[in-house]
Amino acid sequence: MSDKRTESRLNFLANAGWAGAKVEILAADASFRSYYRVGHGERRCVLMDAPPPEEDVRPFVAIARYLGQLGFSAPKVLAEDERRGFLLLEDLGDDTYTRVFDAGGDQERLYEIAVDTLVHLHELSSAKTAPVEIPPYDMEKLVNEAMLFVDWYMPAVGKPVSDHARKAYEDSWRTSFAGVAEKRETLVLRDYHVDNLMWLPERAGTARCGLLDFQDALIGARAYDLMSLIEDARRDVDHQRADRLIARYVAACGDVHETALRRDIAILGAGRHAKVIGIFTRLCNRDGKPQYLSHIPRVWRLLEYDLGHSALKPVADWFTEHVPAELRVTPTPKPQPTEAANDR
Repeated sequence: MSDKRTESRLNFLANAGWAGAKVEILAADASFRSYYRVGHGERRCVLMDAPPPEEDVRPFVAIARYLGQLGFSAPKVLAEDERRGFLLLEDLGDDTYTRVFDAGGDQERLYEIAVDTLVHLHELSSAKTAPVEIPPYDMEKLVNEAMLFVDWYMPAVGKPVSDHARKAYEDSWRTSFAGVAEKRETLVLRDYHVDNLMWLPERAGTARCGLLDFQDALIGARAYDLMSLIEDARRDVDHQRADRLIARYVAACGDVHETALRRDIAILGAGRHAKVIGIFTRLCNRDGKPQYLSHIPRVWRLLEYDLGHSALKPVADWFTEHVPAELRVTPTPKPQPTEAANDR
């Protein structure tokens, strides 16, 4: 972080009434955002630093307020500087689902509450009630995400695809996405998994499930976030648990046909996993973050599982032809430039 950015961050805190507060790095993620815990006496909050032009805090603010109005536990926005990319947020604590699980917490119960939270969200949110600036999860968005696989992963394993093969890949996804791309059923948070869920046992009902990392939310198919929860790129979820959670969702909604829901989960899951394999490869080779490669074997297993659904036959056929088993690997990280090389 540059000295100028640090100075801007401290000025923002001072203007928001937090001059002299203790500031500690809390987390950085796969984007350009970083987070800090801010403490001043008994007060505590979280600072999001999302530097423009790479980041835009306005979607986060709009969605956080919308979720709060619906009664969900999204962090309250306490202060904002949209032009410089700073937000001061309610501190929801340290108990992510992941940390609670690792400490021996009741996984089944927390997963069930996460599903109940989705049911509640899907009952309350719609394209009509969501902020007008939230765009749809349409065909172009879905296809562009899936293209990250051929743009980043295939070159990384030494097999860049021809223009003809790339076009065939795109066409196969367009065929398979046709059944879900037009759906405008609900707000889709898009990264609904245990790393982004907070356990807040002092709250009631679905408010016990705190929500993080929703700034990229779109309006789309209700199956997406359920898929994101049960087909987690970073954590194994066995098929028996996934089946129970799908059954719980279907029973609670009452108007969802399980066969159709599973079809949408497979289609959206395959698209997400192809995207994630591309993104994790890009994070390593472009951004110097090789730690994401450790998840690629799991994501390959998830992708292969979803490609077994009949709705994905065009995509599965493309993978059979162009990505044989020996190419379904973890890419070797590219050597990163040394500091001295960067200084030249």
